[in-house]
Amino acid sequence: MTQSYRHGIAVAPHAAAADAAVHILREGGNAIEAMVAAAATIAVVYPHMTAIGGDAFWLIHEPGKSPIAIDACGAAAQGATLDFYKQQKVDAIPIRGPLAANTVAGTISGWDAALEVSKSWRGKMPLSMLMADAIGRAREGIVVTRSQHASTSAKLAELSPQAGFADTFLIDDKSPEAGSRFALPRLANTLEYLAKAGLQDFYRGDISQSIAKDLSAVGSPLTRDDLTRHQALYREPLTVKHTAGNLYNMTPPTQGVVSLLILAILDKLGLKGLDPLGAEYVHLCVEATKQAFAIRDKYVTDPAHMSVHPQSLLDDDIVAALAMKVKRDRAAPWGKNAKPGDTVWMGVIDGEGRAVSFIQSIYHEFGTGIVLKESGINWQNRGASFSLDPNALLAIKPGKKPFHTLNPALALFSDGRVMPYGTMGGDGQPQTQCAVFTRIANFGMSPQDAIAAPRWLLGRTWGNPSDTLKLESRFDAAVFEGLRARGHDVEALSEFDESVGHAGALIRTRDGNLSGGFDPRSDGGVTGF
Repeated sequence: MTQSYRHGIAVAPHAAAADAAVHILREGGNAIEAMVAAAATIAVVYPHMTAIGGDAFWLIHEPGKSPIAIDACGAAAQGATLDFYKQQKVDAIPIRGPLAANTVAGTISGWDAALEVSKSWRGKMPLSMLMADAIGRAREGIVVTRSQHASTSAKLAELSPQAGFADTFLIDDKSPEAGSRFALPRLANTLEYLAKAGLQDFYRGDISQSIAKDLSAVGSPLTRDDLTRHQALYREPLTVKHTAGNLYNMTPPTQGVVSLLILAILDKLGLKGLDPLGAEYVHLCVEATKQAFAIRDKYVTDPAHMSVHPQSLLDDDIVAALAMKVKRDRAAPWGKNAKPGDTVWMGVIDGEGRAVSFIQSIYHEFGTGIVLKESGINWQNRGASFSLDPNALLAIKPGKKPFHTLNPALALFSDGRVMPYGTMGGDGQPQTQCAVFTRIANFGMSPQDAIAAPRWLLGRTWGNPSDTLKLESRFDAAVFEGLRARGHDVEALSEFDESVGHAGALIRTRDGNLSGGFDPRSDGGVTGF
């Protein structure tokens, strides 16, 4: 039975982050302050999935007002030019190492920008309190999760040669065992310094000097000027009107438009009478995904470099035309290079009904693999998504934002419910958002049941070269047969497979009841009071 709360609730893919958020709520903090605490904690306890050396995006809702978004994505370095990579004699940007450390880490700037919004809510929690849990855990040591052990072991060969990785994340040159404990003292010192000096120090103070020096030492093109130039941006989120209410997601350079397009297409097609665990339901969701991905791959990049306004891609006539392309009895051709990614999505709703949908990432497991010598910061490899083809949509250019699979979601239902929701998982993010939203909105499932139910993934997973439609093996055999009959190339995953993402969702009803669901595929939890 789903537990209900009244005064505050949080969900995260690691229970410690949800606990950190609710602690702040209990102390009188608001949803933004709670989320900053959760973001700091999860950067410590789930280091393979996220870090302060990565990017982040926020959707923030205050009752009676339109949601706002924060783009905390860092741009490519001024030195990250096509000529620079030509001189390095590479045909593509490497996934690991200093040549992948080519974009500014924006997440800290997003915390700072969100806390400015918090001030308008009379938020006054000191940074020292918001970051206390993260600092304490980094200094005293964290318990290694099965997920961290598995990710480290699987990628050990490509990560261990990277500067600082072995000294930080390995024990005797091996992945630390699940259940063991190890500390992150340099990261503790960095977080403590930021708590005292202010978050802007990451870009314009002593921490930025340290970051720039260590990045230069390992051969990254990033400089202190790139850090100083960076700032988070307030955005108007993308939106689509759905039968169930108004849906919101993040603007480019994220694929938020994809998540909204999938749901809008399905709204046109209609899901009434379908089995939310059946073959026809999965088929329609997958076919809507293919149509939305085609739009993404044609248009979505840094919004400053887009040929169309992102919101126009959600126009009703475009959605209707895409829905017409979906065949109920036949799968469209498929064969794409899916984008992997290690990320965390988290949600918070406070007692005033203010809600935050938040996502923070370093892209692949442990990002570049580089851990900066002085600060202990693990740097993202988001810039590896850039192309070295000058004519490509995602061609690298100084000051250009990289494409992001990240996209935090928010639904404002017509019946008064508010639902922040999301997941990690690269190209799987819009697919899992589709499963979670439709199972709740169209089929009346609770958040926990919707998230725990078996899911699918179209495309590649980490280290898997196949582009098949992958289903968790808990689906009935008839679903596999029904999908194959429609022309899908279907493959079975394990019963609860991490490759389909770590999802979460929270709901506040019109009368103030709070409930939520976390992903049993993660180490997460929902907590409230």
